[in-house]
Amino acid sequence: MAQWTSAVGAAQLARLLKSQQDRPAGSGARRPPAYRALADGVRLLVLEGRVPVAARLPAERELALSLSVSRTTVAAAYEALRAEGFLESRRGAGSWTAVPAGNPVPARGLEPLPPETLGSVIDLGCAALPAPEPWLTRAVQGALEELPPYAHTHGDYPAGLPALRAMIAERYSARGIPTMPEQIMVTTGAMGAIDAICHLFGGRGERIAVESPSYANILQLMREAGARLVPVAMADGLAGWDMDRWRQVLRDAAPRIAYVVADFHNPTGALADDDQRRRLVEAARSAGTVLVADETMSELRLDDVRMPRPVCGFDPGGSTVITVGSASKAFWAGMRIGWVRAAPDVIRSLVAARAYADLGTPVLEQLAVNWLFSTGGWEQAVELRRRQARGNRDDLVAAVRRELPEWEFAVPEGGLTLWVRAGGLSGSRLAEAGERVGLRVPSGPRFGVDGAFEGYVRLPFTVGGAVADEAAVRLAAAARIVESGGTAGGEAPRTFVA
Repeated sequence: MAQWTSAVGAAQLARLLKSQQDRPAGSGARRPPAYRALADGVRLLVLEGRVPVAARLPAERELALSLSVSRTTVAAAYEALRAEGFLESRRGAGSWTAVPAGNPVPARGLEPLPPETLGSVIDLGCAALPAPEPWLTRAVQGALEELPPYAHTHGDYPAGLPALRAMIAERYSARGIPTMPEQIMVTTGAMGAIDAICHLFGGRGERIAVESPSYANILQLMREAGARLVPVAMADGLAGWDMDRWRQVLRDAAPRIAYVVADFHNPTGALADDDQRRRLVEAARSAGTVLVADETMSELRLDDVRMPRPVCGFDPGGSTVITVGSASKAFWAGMRIGWVRAAPDVIRSLVAARAYADLGTPVLEQLAVNWLFSTGGWEQAVELRRRQARGNRDDLVAAVRRELPEWEFAVPEGGLTLWVRAGGLSGSRLAEAGERVGLRVPSGPRFGVDGAFEGYVRLPFTVGGAVADEAAVRLAAAARIVESGGTAGGEAPRTFVA
């Protein structure tokens, strides 16, 4: 019986490998033999989770043709991977990816590190800040006071607590977007909201247009749902969307869904302007595409910038735009409360489908968010969050510019992430080298489709002060390892107490 559970085609693997080769390793790096470079490339793809464990690899002849190398080169690379524990084979069953004994199976998302590792490892993988106290404690205490009447019920509210739905609708109305509670469904975080939307509108094999780059965990969620992702390149720098490309993709590919982050885009930090939003809604309506607007970063304005009208404000009939919001980025990642704003018939369909998923969202957390909204605690907590993120952003920008002056980035006016071109180095190799020096940093390809953005890394505004300085020092150490071809060893991670 075969030991593999999925397969990677020769053309797909060649694209993923080519993205690593397009970026030079550095002027002083020694070029490894062709078989060694191929083996290293496959190993990196497995370690990053971009090629899953137990995935059947192409036959030697097929991959050799796709890469335009000799079959001997592929055979030697496969043999090296087998010797290192990253490949297993059996006659008649082919070869499939593996991880050496004792190694953790690589995650395909951006899960945070366990708290016990934080003394020696600086985690820049997860764009989330600690809770803005005392507001978390006050919100939970307020929720406990409101809990008794709900404890006498069954506790199942598939659409969300009526009080919270009404409060969220009122907040949209206050922003100039008239909204009824019937247009709101409370979910378990924004991920739960988008998962429900994808299952309702984007069945297996359906096309979903996504910004390129886009949020890594959402891309993986869509892949796991069987969607066919259609990337649409962002405009340069922080200019937002390239509307010519969006119109072409919506017209030619006719995707069922388009997923966008208009407010302080993750990972670039771009802010789409009013004209871009209006034109994208019009293009989506013409193409019959459901436009999913992710607003999870919308309240994280760090500078004095005028915020554009919400995307749903350009869809008065509610036939095109579905909006997703969340407390997880603006307040705390541990507060897994999200919501969907859509036409009432869409909400009814989402609620009906939920009976076969998670049934509903925890009552106590909904009460905590409702307490924050109804008492003004939300605004004060978000302002505290902005101050934290602004200080961290400024410290991180200064540290990276000092330690890695050749790296390029534009400083966003909001959000939680810095999108950095890594001076011609491979983001995948930087991520691997970072593990050796006590730094966890996600590489650019996690945020793209089929190996795009190999020359980038994402740096979140989650550390500041001395920790931001140390993170930049370790990032520069990782860069030196990559530039030297991976031979600048001996730079062990230092214990660092934040």
